[in-house]
Amino acid sequence: MDKLLYIAASGAKQDLMGTSVRANNLANAQTTGFKAQLEQARAMPAYGEGLPSRVFSVTESPGNNYESGPMIKTGRELDVAVQGNGWFAVQDETGGEAYSRNGNFQLGDDGILTDVNGNVVLGDNGPIYLPVPLDNLDIANDGTISTRPLGAPENVSEEVGRIKLVNPDVREIERGTDGLFRRQDGVVAQADENVRVMSGMLEGSNVNAIDEMVSMMSQQRHYEMQVKMMKQAESLDQRGNMLLRII
Repeated sequence: MDKLLYIAASGAKQDLMGTSVRANNLANAQTTGFKAQLEQARAMPAYGEGLPSRVFSVTESPGNNYESGPMIKTGRELDVAVQGNGWFAVQDETGGEAYSRNGNFQLGDDGILTDVNGNVVLGDNGPIYLPVPLDNLDIANDGTISTRPLGAPENVSEEVGRIKLVNPDVREIERGTDGLFRRQDGVVAQADENVRVMSGMLEGSNVNAIDEMVSMMSQQRHYEMQVKMMKQAESLDQRGNMLLRII
């Protein structure tokens, strides 16, 4: 009887974990540049001192959906979207380099370019500083930033930096708890001159809300089935005890 109870209990636990992945995807359905998480469950034998006669289920995240999200036109100078494959390089809270598809950039009073979450946007030579105040700003498709200082003639344009664009193998990167991606080996990715961006655009989340909701409801029903199996195992155990008392 313990086999049935063990399988049902571990299955219910993993269903809850899978539901949390779906819930996180749904919560980020409107997050700029968000990549949906994938999850799957598989059976694993339980090893111990005796024979591996028990099996439990494991929910794991085999990766992420790296397909591009929909392109949304904003017309804002500091909104940038990556075309196809590639990532923006940013500096995380620890000072390390990480990668993001969120091109909703902000310009602080100190001239430092950051993303909407406060991570400093990196250029080829470190953080990008822009001379403020500005009259005009333009970001080319290779990430080069050109500005016109306040009060300067219209024909004056100055290149102040270039956004670091990288394109590491998606099999070699992983998502952190802060939502940023990093190489698994900890090595900094090299800039890729083939990556292109579009100014005045943002990449939306690639989460399919309908699919996620359907999958979540399916997992919830599966969880309910696992709970019923646990109750059935308890009932069978009680009946077995009653038979032993009769004997």
